[in-house]
Amino acid sequence: MTLLKLLYTTIILALLATPLDTLSQGCSDAGFCTMGAMKPDQNYSKRIAIKLRSMEFNYYRGTSLLTPIIYAATIDFNLGINDYNSFQIKLPYQWAQGTLGEAGNLGDISLSFTRQLKTTNKWSYSGTLGAKIPLGDGNETVNNEFTGGNDSPLHMYYQPSLGSYDIVAGASMINSKWLVATGIQIPLTRNNNQFLWSGFPDYPSQEYVREYNIGRELLRGIDVMLRVERNWRFTNFNFSLGALPIYRITRDEGIPFGSTQRRKLDNTTGLALSVLGSFGYHLDVNHSIKIIQGIKLTDRDFNPDGLTRDEVLSISYVYKF
Repeated sequence: MTLLKLLYTTIILALLATPLDTLSQGCSDAGFCTMGAMKPDQNYSKRIAIKLRSMEFNYYRGTSLLTPIIYAATIDFNLGINDYNSFQIKLPYQWAQGTLGEAGNLGDISLSFTRQLKTTNKWSYSGTLGAKIPLGDGNETVNNEFTGGNDSPLHMYYQPSLGSYDIVAGASMINSKWLVATGIQIPLTRNNNQFLWSGFPDYPSQEYVREYNIGRELLRGIDVMLRVERNWRFTNFNFSLGALPIYRITRDEGIPFGSTQRRKLDNTTGLALSVLGSFGYHLDVNHSIKIIQGIKLTDRDFNPDGLTRDEVLSISYVYKF
C-alpha cells in the first residue's frame, strides 16, 4: 500500500471512531432510497459487466429527534449477472441507544433486481424491483430501572427491524454528470410494536416519554421518493451534491393512545426533504471509500415509525472484484 493510500485509510478509520454530532440527515425512509437504481453516487457505464460486481461495507450513525442514537453496520453485495442485469442484497446489523434503554439485532434484509433498460449516447436508463424482508417483529423490549420491573416494548426508534414486508420499485436515468431516480415503497404488513408511555412509569420525566409518538401494530403509509444528484468525477476521486424529497402519500394505520381500535393516524403524511453531499476516493482499481452526509430541511409532523433522523453520516468501503 502506498503512503497516499495509507493516509486515506487512516483518515477513514479516524472518522469511524469520531462522534458525528454535527452531521445531518440523509435518507430518512425505510432504506429503499439506497436500493438498486435509486442508490446515490452511481458510476456511469453503458453496460453492467460481470467485472463490476462489488461488496460494500457501510457504517451508519444517526441521531433521532429525541435521545436515541441509531447505528448500523451493513454488508451490501452487488452482482452483475450479465451485461444488463444486476442483483443486490443488503444485510444490516442495527442497534440503538437512548435514555429509555437500548436494543440491537439483525435488521431487515433488502433484496432487489435491477435491469438496464436502455442506453443512448448520453443517458443510461434502469429499473429496479425489490423487497424488504423483516428479521424481527418490531417489538424488542427492555427491563431496566424505568420499567417498574416489567419487560416494556421500546419505541420504533430503538427497533432494529421495522417488522413489515415491503415491496419496492424504482427507476433511474444517469450519465457522467447527473443521476435522476424515483421510487416507491409499499408496506404490505403491519408490525407488532406495542410501545406505550405507561411502560416506563419510573422514568424521571414523563413529559419526555410522551414525546414519543404512539402507533401500536403500525402499518406504515406508502412512500415515494425522487433523487436528483450532480456528480463531479476526476481521476481518483469524485464528489456530488443532490436533493432527496420523500413523500408519504397515504396515512399510517395503527392503534393510537387511549384506543383499542385500529385507525388511520392523523398528520403521518407529508414531505421529508434533505440535501445531500458525497465524497468518494479510489485507492486503486479495486478499492474505494465513500462518505455521504445530508442536511434535513423538512419532516413529517407525526412519526410513530421511528424513521426520522435529525443527523446522519454514512461511511463505506467498497471492493470491486
